[in-house]
Parts: sequence; structure tokens; C-alpha cells
Amino acid sequence: MERKWIMKQKGNPTDVQRMANELSIDTVLANLLVQRGVYTFQDAHAFFRPKLENLHDPFLMKDMDVAVNRINNAIKENEKIMVYGDYDVDGTTAVSLVYLFLRKYYKNVFFYIPDRYSEGYGISYKSIDHAKEKGVSLIIALDCGIKANDKISYAVAADIDFIICDHHLPGDKIPDAVAVLDPKRSNCNYPFSELSGCGVGFKMLQAFCLVNNISCSELYPYLDLLAVSIASDIVPVTGENRILAFYGMKQLNDNPRRGLRSILKISGLEGQRITIDDVVFKIGPRINAAGRMKSGKAAVELLTSDSDKTADEFSEAINTNNNDRKSVDRQITLEATHMLEKSGEGIAGKATVVYNPMWHKGVIGIVASRLIELYYKPTIVLTDSNNGYITGSARSIPGFDLYQAIENCSDLLENFGGHTYAAGLTLKKSNLERFKERFEQIAEEIVTDDMMIPRTEIDDYLDFKQITPKFFRILKQFQPFGPGNLSPVFITKNVYDNGNGCVVGQDGDHLRLELIQENEPYRHIPAIAFNQSEHFEHLNGGNPADVCYSIAENYYRGIANIQLHIKDIKEKEIIP
Repeated sequence: MERKWIMKQKGNPTDVQRMANELSIDTVLANLLVQRGVYTFQDAHAFFRPKLENLHDPFLMKDMDVAVNRINNAIKENEKIMVYGDYDVDGTTAVSLVYLFLRKYYKNVFFYIPDRYSEGYGISYKSIDHAKEKGVSLIIALDCGIKANDKISYAVAADIDFIICDHHLPGDKIPDAVAVLDPKRSNCNYPFSELSGCGVGFKMLQAFCLVNNISCSELYPYLDLLAVSIASDIVPVTGENRILAFYGMKQLNDNPRRGLRSILKISGLEGQRITIDDVVFKIGPRINAAGRMKSGKAAVELLTSDSDKTADEFSEAINTNNNDRKSVDRQITLEATHMLEKSGEGIAGKATVVYNPMWHKGVIGIVASRLIELYYKPTIVLTDSNNGYITGSARSIPGFDLYQAIENCSDLLENFGGHTYAAGLTLKKSNLERFKERFEQIAEEIVTDDMMIPRTEIDDYLDFKQITPKFFRILKQFQPFGPGNLSPVFITKNVYDNGNGCVVGQDGDHLRLELIQENEPYRHIPAIAFNQSEHFEHLNGGNPADVCYSIAENYYRGIANIQLHIKDIKEKEIIP
């Protein structure tokens, strides 16, 4: 699919030159800083050297004092506490963090992860009934609950209190819980609204430490879990999240807990410097696979395991789940693609809505993402749920607010939730056709032809001669990357493969290249181009191309080397 290259607006030249002079760095790097709102030496110091003491006061979050008082009262009265969370990465890391930390100081606590298939997303009636049977009087819900009004009322009637720690957008009415911690509440003045669900749980524990005279340094070893949450839930890596991710990634690299260490080993990352991308593409999917294919409980048991043997056993099982997940989502993607091409809907229309009652509920979100890669339009993939309803996962493209579009169909839905770019929904089978028609009509009114062309945003032009050891050393300090601080993408013009390029990958989809630039014939830079093997013939023939890429490290036999990650290739016209 043809991609459009969009140059980001450059920073003010005066600001860029001043930063280049003050920091003695290349103007390309100075421009990256200015683009990120870094204008002074002090700003740069805060950006490159985040400090934990700059975390916000947790009591700025509404209901925080009430939440901590309720936990302390439960401990004083020896009440049984259930730590509850969703079955995805954010939920399972949040449960692991809060459960492990509270258990250090109080033993009458256990965790609960709902089953994706029998209970569905969020707080379930079944879990409340289970809590009642176990004599639980306080449930701490993480990464869910902000719209669970009916479930919370059900729990109140059963004499069970809830503390909700969520980061999703609230509905019109806040649940009647003892405390509702959510920085997105309209009446919450917390300075940073983009915490992950695990991040909200961390802030609650930070407040717990402050009230109980526990040093917050006791909490920092758990930041590896929070870093995995931040990376996997795709929240902005800015502000407070940058501080938390910075130290969380340091913990993950220097001294990860047993469960994460086991995942690193089985992912082939042992001995390497772990990046946010490694979490997003290798660690997160494995943790997620437990809830997709079996039970999210296994992910928490892995992350909270206290022996290498137990961790390795759970890690092996979760890795098997992930391999099964890959096979299933690949098959469903093929079936969905065939369905769309047969009906002509893959090309026609401004939205994709596909339904098959036999598809695996646990992977339809991944399939929706894969269909966007193929057709680049808002996409909803639907299948039957165990409760007699249809359930779906939705993904979007820039410019189309998916949550708002689904909200405009809410009279046809049983429930829904999510964000601008990702959402989930449940509906009756009798409403399927009407929902599909209305959603597609909304897309027709909003999505333009231009929006359906994928874009690659470019930070700056770069010549290979500028990629010096100093340049790369400073560029690495921009990490951790993520939304709000994406890995910079550069353009280099008129590059050639040196003749050693080859097609790689099980299906021959990828390119491994050795690139040289027209005016730098002696500088060879290794590059990898995923899913771009169609350019092999052109490059193998010694023909020029423009490339856009990010710069990364590739580890081979313990040695780190610079490698370009090619985002896109534009073949240049061959002049005889």
C-alpha cells in the first residue's frame, strides 16, 4: 500500500540553533528537542535526566485520601481484600503490582482475574458473587470499573466496598464506590491525565506509603511492571509517564522480577538492552496471550511467581498460548480478507465491519488491526459471545474518533467502551445489520479519501555522514519512546544497496540490506525492512531509492551495532 510521507513542522530556527549551541549537538537533534517542547538547557536536563522526586503528589487525585483510609481500615480490621483487574497487559500488571506490594504488609489479600469468555471485560457479577462467598468486604478494581454502575450497586447490596482505579473516560454517572480514582474524571484536578490503569494503582500505593510512613523507595522495584503497562497500553510517554517508564525500563534491564526475566529469556531478549519496542512487540503480546487463549490469571501467576522454576513453567505455557494465538489470528485474518474481497467490501466503503460467529473472541482485536494494515479504514470485527450476544473489537485510523462513532450507535448496543482508536462493544444479534448500516454511514460522512492513505510522519532529513557515535549516543537518550515522544523518523535520499541485500523471513516478506548513500560510498549501514520485499529487484539491480527510517541498535552475539529500521522505500526513476 502506497504511503504518504509527511514532514513534521520544524522548530523555530532561532530556538533550534540556540539549543544546538548550548548543548553542542547537531541541529537535527536540537530540532527534535524543540519539537518536543524542550527550549532551554534546564528543559533538556529534565528531559534527559528524569527524576522520581518530580512525580506528582498522589493526593492531588480526587478520592485518594478516601481510598487510602479505606485500605488502612481494612488492614486494621483484618478484612479480606480482593485485588481485581482486567485480563490484558495493563490489568494483569496492575493486579500484580498492587497485590505484591500490599501482600508485603498484609496477608489477607488475594487476586482475581475475570474470564474473558464467561465473564467478559470489566467487573462481573460472577466475581462479586465469588467475593461474597469468600467473605471479601473490599475489592480494589484496576484498569476497569469506571462505567460499572450496576455492578457496583450490586456489590453495595452485598456489603462489599469498591475502590476503583481506572484511566478510561467516565460515563455521565460515576459509580457509587467508596473511592473512584480516575484522572479523567471531570472533577479531578490531578495534573496528568494519561496514566495507565497500572499507573493509577501505583499512585494509590504511593499515597499508601506516604500515609503509613513507608519509604517510596520500597515501591520503586515494582516499576518494571508499570513500564510494561505503559508500553503495552500505548499511553503517552510524556510527563509523569516518562519518569515512570524511564525508571521502569531501567529496572526491567538491570534487575527484572522473576516472571519478566523468564519472558525475556523465552523471547530471545536475554542479554540485550530492552527497549519499549521490545515490550510492545515481544513481552506484551505474550502476557496478553494468556487472557486471549486461556486465562489472564496465568499471567498474574507468572508475574508474581517467587521461584525460577514456577516462573519458567508459566512462561513456557504463556509462550505456547502466544504461538497458538498467532496461528489463530493468521487464519481468521485470511478468512476475513477472503470474505471482504468476495463481497467487494474490502475496496468499497469507508469502513470495514465483518462478522463470523465461529471466530475466536480472544484475537478479534488483533485481526481488526491487521485488516487496517490491508485496507486502512475504521474496522470492527465481530463474533459470537458465550452469553448469546455478539461481541466485537474495533480499531481506527487518524482523524476518525472511533469511540464517538460507536457512542452514536449506543441505542443499538448492550455496552461499549474504549478510546479514540480502539474500542470494544456488545450487541444483540437482532441489531447487527442496523448497527453495521449506521456505523458505515457515520464513516461515510467523516472519512475522506485522503484519510484512507496511510501516513509516515518524518522528523527531518539526514545524511549518513551525520550518524556518528555521538549523534546516536544522544539519540538513545531520547528514550523511552512512545506516543508523544515517538522514535524519530528520518529521510535519506539517493541510497543504494551495496549488493549484499537479501530477502529474509519464513515467507520471504522482509529485506536485509547494506545501504550506502550516493555521496558517501564508503559508509555502509545495515538495515532491515519488514514486509517490503517487493523492492528487492529494484535495489538488487543497483538502483537508487529514498528511504525513511528510525535508528536502532541490533544485538548479535552480544555486540550492539547501529541498524536502520526502514519504514518505507520510494524507488527512484532509473536514468540510463
